[in-house]
Amino acid sequence: MKYLPITFILSLFLTLSCTKSKDTDKSTDKGQSYRPQVDSLLSLMTLEEKVGQMVQYSGGWDITGPESDNNKLKKQQIKKGLVGSMLNVTSVEKVREAQKLAIENSRLKIPMIFGYDVIHGYKTMFPLPLAEAASWDLDLMERTAQVSAKEAAAAGINWTFAPMVDISRDARWGRIMESAGEDTYLNTVVGLAKMRGYQGESLSDVNTIAACAKHFAGYGYVKSGKEYNTVSIGEHELHNVVLPPFKALADAGIASFMNSFSDMDGIPATASYRLQTEVLKEKWDYNGMIVSDWGSVEELSIHGIAKDDAEAAKIAANAGNDMGMESSAYAKHLVQLVKDGEVDESRIDDAVSRILTLKYKLGLFDNPYKYCNEEREKTSIYTKAHLDLAYEAALKSIVLLKNKDKVLPISKDVKSIALIGPLADDKNSPLGNWRARAKDNSAISLYEGLKEKLPSTIDLKYHEGVDYVISGENFATPLKINTTDDSKIKNAVQLAKSQELVILAVGENAFQSGEGRSRTDISFPGLQEQLIKAVYDANPNTIMVLMNGRPMDISWSAQNIPAIVEAWHLGSQAGYAIADVLLGNYNPSGKLPVSFPQRTGQEPFFYSHKNTGRPDVNPYDIIHSQHNDVPNDPVFAFGHGLSYTTFEYGDIQLDKDSFSKGEFINVQIDVKNTGQRVGHEIVQLYIRDLVGSITRPVIELKDFKKIHLKPGETKTVEFEISESTIAFYTISKKWEAEPGEFKVFVGSSAIQNTSKSFYFK
Repeated sequence: MKYLPITFILSLFLTLSCTKSKDTDKSTDKGQSYRPQVDSLLSLMTLEEKVGQMVQYSGGWDITGPESDNNKLKKQQIKKGLVGSMLNVTSVEKVREAQKLAIENSRLKIPMIFGYDVIHGYKTMFPLPLAEAASWDLDLMERTAQVSAKEAAAAGINWTFAPMVDISRDARWGRIMESAGEDTYLNTVVGLAKMRGYQGESLSDVNTIAACAKHFAGYGYVKSGKEYNTVSIGEHELHNVVLPPFKALADAGIASFMNSFSDMDGIPATASYRLQTEVLKEKWDYNGMIVSDWGSVEELSIHGIAKDDAEAAKIAANAGNDMGMESSAYAKHLVQLVKDGEVDESRIDDAVSRILTLKYKLGLFDNPYKYCNEEREKTSIYTKAHLDLAYEAALKSIVLLKNKDKVLPISKDVKSIALIGPLADDKNSPLGNWRARAKDNSAISLYEGLKEKLPSTIDLKYHEGVDYVISGENFATPLKINTTDDSKIKNAVQLAKSQELVILAVGENAFQSGEGRSRTDISFPGLQEQLIKAVYDANPNTIMVLMNGRPMDISWSAQNIPAIVEAWHLGSQAGYAIADVLLGNYNPSGKLPVSFPQRTGQEPFFYSHKNTGRPDVNPYDIIHSQHNDVPNDPVFAFGHGLSYTTFEYGDIQLDKDSFSKGEFINVQIDVKNTGQRVGHEIVQLYIRDLVGSITRPVIELKDFKKIHLKPGETKTVEFEISESTIAFYTISKKWEAEPGEFKVFVGSSAIQNTSKSFYFK
C-alpha cells in the first residue's frame, strides 16, 4: 500500500479519534456510530498493524523490567503497535506502564484493552455465580456486577470475561460453579442482569467495563463432565437449550463473545464457521468482537484439524474468530497467510473493525489512560459499602434445604454448641475459585461469624474434625486430600457428645470446583462422610452447613441430618451471613438453581428431562427409564428452598383457556404466608408442551417472581403466557409456537406445584 506522510496521518487520526457521535453513550449501540472513525483508521493501518490488533497477550510478567527471555518479543510488538489487548495486568501502575509502551512508541498510538477474569468480584468477593443464582434476585446480581466492574475499572481493567452462560447439567464438571446452573431461562435472565451490571448505561463511563458472553457454545455439555472434553449434542437441543442465553446477550448488546475450548460434532468452537460467522455474526447480526479462550487457536493443531500453528491461524481467522487470547499464531502467521491468499484481508478488516469499535466505545481513543487514576484505585476498592453488598448477596444466596422439627433457627434456649468440620474456620474457601485479586484468607469464616453473632450465654467450642487438604491449595496445583488419617475424629465425637447442639461445616475446598476441577465422585471428599456419621451418632441434634461449588451427593446426610443449609462459597462476608441465617436474624429465601442427584452415577442430572417412551410412572415396574438402584427423583429439586415461615398456594386462575397468535393468557395465583415470620417466596412458573413436532421436556421454567409477605398476608401473583413463552426451535428448524395443548405449573419448585391446562390455536 502507499504511505501518507506521518504528520498528516497523525493529524487525521487524532481528529477522527476526538469526534464523538450522538449515540456513544449507549452500551447497546451496534457500533455504527463509530463507523467513520473506524473506517478511516483502518485505511491508515498496515496489514501488520491490523493483525496486531487481533493479538492478546497475558501480562504475567514485569512490564517495566528488562526486555529478555520470552517477554522481549512481546514488549517489542507492543511498542510497534502489534498487540491489541493484554490480560492479567492489574493495578493502575502496571496498566499505565503497559499502555505507555503502545501509546508512546507505536506509529498510530492505538490503545490496548486490558482484560481480566472478574467472575464474582475483583477484590470484594461476592458469592460464586452458581451460589448467587440461588438468590433468584436479578437486581442483586446486577448490583454485584456493577460493584465488580467499579473495582476492576478502578484498578485499570476495562474488560471482563463474564458472564458465563453455559448450561451446566453435569455436576462432575468443575466450571458449573461459574454458571447460573442447569436451566436455560434462569441462565438467560441472570446473564442479562450481569451484563447490565458490568456495562451499565454506557461503556464510556469510567466505572463500567466490557462484558463477555462465554463459552460459545456447548462447553457445559462436555462428555462425562471432563474438562476440555468433546461435546455431542443434537441440533434441536443446541438451539432450544444451549443457544438462547447467548442470543439474548447478543441482542442486548454485550460487548464481546468468547468461544469454547471444546469441539462439537468434530469441530472445535474456535474453528467453527457455523457458530461464529453463520449463527452469531450473520443470523444474529452481532457486531461485537469474538475472542478465543486461552491458547485455543494453537490448540487446533492438538485437536488434529490443523497440521501446525499457521494452519490453525488460518482456520480460526476464516471461521470468524477476531482475537486470539494468549496466542502467537496470529502474530506469527496471519500476515503471510493474507499475502498468500489463504485469508482474505476483508476478514482481517472485519475483525479489526470490531476490536477498534470496542476501544472507541470504552473511550480509550479519547484518553488511553482513563482507567489509570490512583486516587480512584485507593477509594473505590474493598470499601465498606461493597462489603455490605457482599453480606447482602451472601444472605440471599443461602438455601435452607431441610429443617426437620424446626431445628432452625437455633433456639435462644440452647446453652452450648459444638462447631465441627474442616471448613468451619476456613477463611480461604468462602472466597471461592476465580477469586480475582481477593486477598487469600480474607473471608469471614463461619467460626468468626458465630463468635461475633452468638449471645454470650451460649458456649461455642470448635474442632476441625479431620485434616482435609494436605497440599496444593492454589489455582494451579491439584489438591491432595487426606483419605487415611482419621485420628482427629475421636476428639470431634467427644466434643459433639459434650455440647447440646452440633453444627457441621463440610463440603468442598474452594479449589475443588472451577476450571480443571472435574470429579468422578461428587460425594464428600476425604474423610468427611466418616466424620459426619460419627458426629451424628454421637449427637443427632446436628445441623449441617454445606459449603461447595457444585451440587453434591449428600444422600445419606439428606436422609439423616435434621437440618441442612446450603451455604456454597459465599465470598468475603460468608461467616456473618451464615451465622445470621442459623440464628434466625435473617429468614432464608434462596432456591436451588441446580438439582441434587441421589448418586454421582446419575449425572448429568436435571429437572427438564424428556418423558421418553417408557417414563417412570410405576415404581414396581423395572421396564421403564430408571437406574435400578436409586429413585429417579432428586434428593433436592431444582427451585427447592425452605423458609422459617410457610407459604400456601391457591389454585391457578387463567383469564381464558386458549389463545391465538398475537394474544396472551393472564395467569394468577394467590400465595399466603401461613407462618409466624415475615418471609420472601420465589414463585415459579413452568410450562409443558404436551405434543410437539419434536419431543419436549416434561417441564420448563419460563418465569418467576420474588414476593414479600407478612404473616397471614396473601398476595396475588400474576404472569403472562404469550406466543414467545411457548415457542421453541421446531422440526422446521425455526423458532415458532405450535398449536396444541399445554400445561402451566406454578409453585415453589420444579416438583412442588399445581397445574392447569390451556390451548394455543
